[in-house]
Amino acid sequence: MENFNFKILKKDKITKARAGVIKTRRGKIETPYFVPVATLGSVRALNRDDLADLGAQCALVNTYHLHLKPGDKIVKKLGGMHKFMNFEKPLFSDSGGFQAFSLGLAREHNIGKIGNFFPEESSSKKTESRFLEKLGVDDGAKKENFTRISDEGIKFKSVYDGSWQFMDAKASMKIQSNLDSDIIMAFDECTSPLSDKDYTATAMRRTHEWAKLSLKYHNKKQALYGIIQGGWFRDLRDESAKFIASLPFDGIAIGGSLGNCKRDMHEILEWVVPKLDEAALRQAQDRPRHLLGIGEVDDIFESVERGIDTFDCVSPTRNARRGSLFLYPESGGRVKNKFRLHIASAKLREDKHPVDPHCACFTCQNHSRAYLRHLYHANELSYYRLATIHNLHFMLDLMGKIRESIKKGRFLALKQKWLNN
Repeated sequence: MENFNFKILKKDKITKARAGVIKTRRGKIETPYFVPVATLGSVRALNRDDLADLGAQCALVNTYHLHLKPGDKIVKKLGGMHKFMNFEKPLFSDSGGFQAFSLGLAREHNIGKIGNFFPEESSSKKTESRFLEKLGVDDGAKKENFTRISDEGIKFKSVYDGSWQFMDAKASMKIQSNLDSDIIMAFDECTSPLSDKDYTATAMRRTHEWAKLSLKYHNKKQALYGIIQGGWFRDLRDESAKFIASLPFDGIAIGGSLGNCKRDMHEILEWVVPKLDEAALRQAQDRPRHLLGIGEVDDIFESVERGIDTFDCVSPTRNARRGSLFLYPESGGRVKNKFRLHIASAKLREDKHPVDPHCACFTCQNHSRAYLRHLYHANELSYYRLATIHNLHFMLDLMGKIRESIKKGRFLALKQKWLNN
């Protein structure tokens, strides 16, 4: 593609970690990178100046939600998402396929929308999702599936007015074209960790057909990523990786169920990435690899080690709003506590220290834990901005440290410092 390319600058000698640059028509993205999620055209609680101050290289917007509100045709009329949200950097958009999962099998199987794709590691049942609240559905109706999926596409219930909508590969490409995002995703079906092999295989092959249609109908000015599916079944992941890698996509995304525990996710990447390496050798072309919906610190390290270039997830910003703020290892961040401080804790009532004394973000340079705790309990809107600034700074700073460690041949040393303490 003329206005899109990917160059690997440095490969780790021991692992599959690599540092590179994705060049798009609206600027470059240094990888590995965590892509902040701006679902409706805004990283919740932040404005464009906040993103600029954080040094955000790009963001991801949501096809499903923007199609429904305000409507992708309105966005197009107003000049596309960049003008609409006044953001000059590259934008990713997803395909809308994940919403088929979150409104469908996720509800049947009681899988949290963002939290737990690993059922074996769940310590409690997930609370009622915002989807149910928006639709006015009570606890007795939790098992209802709000999607109808066929080979033709996905019929789904709007979370805004309850109306039934339909999306197929052609429609997804048109919506993303109207949004004018720079990197778009092929239409796919995301399955549940609890889906059996027969259903996972059916969904995967359906995704493959939709991948071909996405290539046919997408706006050629936009870089298109194909999505590998297949759940946690090795033969299906192998089949999907070979199929998607054989098609002329600009990048590759890995989606769907990543198994029942984190070890399953690691194994899936160990199955898939070598197939992508083989394809790169055959085609003399390295393509960026995106892992959908992953945002925990340990998952980032493990995935980069296995050859992933970019990530997206709403969890860092959502956790900030819910009172979980990141800590560096020097300040007590550990895998055991998920590198988080719970700001609601009573022991922070008179704590004069910043959230993290080793953090250079605006929040930590100007405010104390006691003040953040006060804002949180008072439900002050300023809390959400300050907390989100901190968590996003932490994630983007971490990615910078990871990139630098790869370039200097010290990736495993950095991983050990963070994960083995």
